[in-house]
Amino acid sequence: MKLPARDIALVATFAALIAVLALPGQLFLFGNSVPITLQTLGVMLAGSILGWKRGLLAVLVLLAMIAVGLPVAAGGRGGLAVFAGPSAGYLVGFALGAAVTGWLVERRLPRYPIAWGFAANVIGGIGAVYLVGIPVQAAVTGTSGLLAVAVASLVFLPGDLLKAAVATVVAAGVHRGYPALAATGPSRADSRLT
Repeated sequence: MKLPARDIALVATFAALIAVLALPGQLFLFGNSVPITLQTLGVMLAGSILGWKRGLLAVLVLLAMIAVGLPVAAGGRGGLAVFAGPSAGYLVGFALGAAVTGWLVERRLPRYPIAWGFAANVIGGIGAVYLVGIPVQAAVTGTSGLLAVAVASLVFLPGDLLKAAVATVVAAGVHRGYPALAATGPSRADSRLT
């Protein structure tokens, strides 16, 4: 798939944004083995602003950077060992989350209703990420699936709902202010610009 230079720059920028959102630190609550970070906010923004294809590509670039050893995962970690830990499912779930969020947002473009945007961020940025993350965390840590769901709900959900609200407001501003950036893909964006 050949991408225009503008789309390559957007994908790289959002991959960097997701990486940078790991820098403020990580927080472990209630003995959970998976840290709370701001990275899911970046995943939601990538899907909400770039659409499903470019949002997915941004996350795949981030995962590739982690795999080659760059310290862009939570806690400044990198390398293949990150994908064997309890947070591996959440990292892989980031890709699904950005894609689902972007796909849902694209259903309503060029409009971006706030309620729809929030629902897209919750379904993609939380639901899809948890769908992959919780079972992997349970398998790696040897906990029951029910316990993993309960811990994830108690620990992650309040902050993730706040991130979904922030991502919705930011994406609404981007869609309103610069619709060509938020276009659903290279062909649609290019046709709007010409």
